[in-house]
Amino acid sequence: MQNQAAQNTAVNSSTIKGDKKPAFLLEHSYWDIMPVTLGIFHFCYMIALFVLFPQLPMWALIPMGLFYSYLVAWNIESVAHNFVHNPYFKSRVLNRAFSLMESICIGFSQQFYKTVHIRHHIGNSDLPDKDGNTRDWFSIYRYGKNGEAENVWRYSLLGYFRGDDKMVFREMGRNNRVHDVRQAKIETYAYLGTFVLGFILNWKFMFFFLPFYYLGHVFSMMVGYYEHYMANPNVAIAWGVSTYGRFYNFFWMNNGYHAEHHYRPKIHWRKMKQLRQMIREKQHENNVHVIKYPHLLGFLQDRVAE
Repeated sequence: MQNQAAQNTAVNSSTIKGDKKPAFLLEHSYWDIMPVTLGIFHFCYMIALFVLFPQLPMWALIPMGLFYSYLVAWNIESVAHNFVHNPYFKSRVLNRAFSLMESICIGFSQQFYKTVHIRHHIGNSDLPDKDGNTRDWFSIYRYGKNGEAENVWRYSLLGYFRGDDKMVFREMGRNNRVHDVRQAKIETYAYLGTFVLGFILNWKFMFFFLPFYYLGHVFSMMVGYYEHYMANPNVAIAWGVSTYGRFYNFFWMNNGYHAEHHYRPKIHWRKMKQLRQMIREKQHENNVHVIKYPHLLGFLQDRVAE
């Protein structure tokens, strides 16, 4: 029998066969046209919602608003998330342009998200130290009590207000990411400017829009919560919680393979299924937590017996 530890140590992006590397435009896979196209769709949907607002009755606008909320969470956890780990384009200019568009879509700087998310992978939703601090700024244990995870509703409802812009800029400065700092400022001015322009052009729309914008971030925090609730913060291969529904993983670009992603975060989203097959035995040995439902519906969770 092969030495399982040695086998898993060797698991990295280069050892997993994937799609043919694109010859132009895209950096990693032709499949990345999917998140790129869907990200553009999200941007266009926001414009359409604004344009159609004066023309449609409220019974049509409310479901459109709820769908926008869903898109915010979906984008953060799929398009924007995969873009953090594996930028889609060969061109730095195109990556910067896409990052700017994404910032307007999700309502905060993509470069901020990148910085916060890097911290997330440093801590992996870690337990507080003796001073009550966590390396992961959004660890589900950061505001919990007695070593327990925070209540999901408190975590989800308050998470949007817990971001610290100054702390993020300091983190970016410490890592000498001069270009990212400049890009983050541009992105911040862009999405705030979009909000200001929205109030100038149609203040009624903005009062309709903002609750759905906030709800989208609540949904995103809930997804993040159940990506780690019942995971083991002390065992690398069990840092995340996975869910393997085909429909969910197709449209969320394999976000369901979250334990696998935390184990090897640089591996492209298209390779997650292969990664799972390579480490599945070790996952069972370490009781990796798996749920039936998409992370957004994690409150319905039930342990999957395989």
